[in-house]
Amino acid sequence: MGEFSEQTPINIITGFLGSGKTTLLRGLLAAPDLSGTAVLINEFGAVGLDHELVENVTEGTLLLDNGCVCCAIRGDLQDALRNLLSQRQSGQVPYFRRVVIETSGLADPAPIAYTLLAEPILQHHFRLGGIITTVDAVNGWVQLQRFPESVKQVAMADRLIVTKTDLAEPQQIAALHTSLRRLNKSAAILEVAEGDIQPPALLTDDMYDDGGRSREIEQWLAAETGEDALVHDHADQIHSFALTYPEPLDWTAFGIWMTMLLHRHGDNVLRIKGLLNVTGVPTPVLINGVQHIVHPPAHLPAWPSAERHSRIIFIVRDMDQAVIEASLATFNKLANPNAQPGEVVLGRVN
Repeated sequence: MGEFSEQTPINIITGFLGSGKTTLLRGLLAAPDLSGTAVLINEFGAVGLDHELVENVTEGTLLLDNGCVCCAIRGDLQDALRNLLSQRQSGQVPYFRRVVIETSGLADPAPIAYTLLAEPILQHHFRLGGIITTVDAVNGWVQLQRFPESVKQVAMADRLIVTKTDLAEPQQIAALHTSLRRLNKSAAILEVAEGDIQPPALLTDDMYDDGGRSREIEQWLAAETGEDALVHDHADQIHSFALTYPEPLDWTAFGIWMTMLLHRHGDNVLRIKGLLNVTGVPTPVLINGVQHIVHPPAHLPAWPSAERHSRIIFIVRDMDQAVIEASLATFNKLANPNAQPGEVVLGRVN
């Protein structure tokens, strides 16, 4: 696997039908500070790029006037990314510094994330920067009640973009915020109206970005603990919660526990994000997982505050918080025979 600083970040833009993905993508492509972006979409006409095109670079690849390239996905995503990488290496397209993938309105972002994290060639050259989900301020609350696709898109997100806020009533927006936060405690929620887009805030600040890592961790730490009510739809029961552990964790013991959890329940553990105090490591270790796949761990250069507690955020489907806590407590007891019942610690494994 390549070094994180050398890997090209890939952002996924998803969102339910009519939620504003097209408008968001147009704004991103027009931003001068996002030149050097490669965009993968299903068809060019979907984002109305004709007035911005300069030339056809290769078949299925268009060069925009700000130095971005726009490519059609004609088949498998792996093939599209490999072709794009090959064109960059051979000089057929300008060198791009990031990739944005736009999904369809009914798409599940999990298989896309899995492809990026599990395919060996892509894993060497790319990293998953973040998942951005657009949510319609007018219709979003109803869509979360009726469509499981909408719920999954929100639960998987690192950024939630509430669109069309200029068309919604304040109480609509407030109710939507409540639902979004119950589903996803760790995602930043940004509101945008027509023409009001802040691209750098959307495509940076992931856990591997040197400039934005601290702001991303602040968002994680701001998530409230405790169990919330669920947002119900016809198929899923998805909710988010955070667990805090005051004592250092043994890295091997924790890794085995998490591997067992994801092996057994990976389909229902949609996201895991954590800031860990690991025994023998002076600075915090960051973990970030998507269902069965976990990013390689990363290290912060220093703790963001005087508090040294480990904090893990879970976004799960059809799983009780108590089940996860009990499994960790059981494993902790095996790793620490002298621990008292109910102690939430993972000590060093001898």
